[in-house]
Amino acid sequence: MQFNVPPDLETLIHKRLSSGGYASVEDVLRRALEAQDAEESWTDEERQALRAHLETGYLQAERGELIDGAQARREIQAMKDDWRLSKR
Repeated sequence: MQFNVPPDLETLIHKRLSSGGYASVEDVLRRALEAQDAEESWTDEERQALRAHLETGYLQAERGELIDGAQARREIQAMKDDWRLSKR
């Protein structure tokens, strides 16, 4: 399949490619479409919960309630460890 891509989308695709997170144009498009499919499968309740969570984080950041990267990694690792233990 071939299609024409408007210049603004082509610029965006090349920007994503240059980030190093994508191997090819096909990879950029595949991930975008998969993300769209995943988002479409969310319920309204899940979307609202995500929006509320993001808003809470944004307001915390505005107030200066931030943690450094090392602390964030420790907290995420602890959450992963707890999750793994709960699956046993």
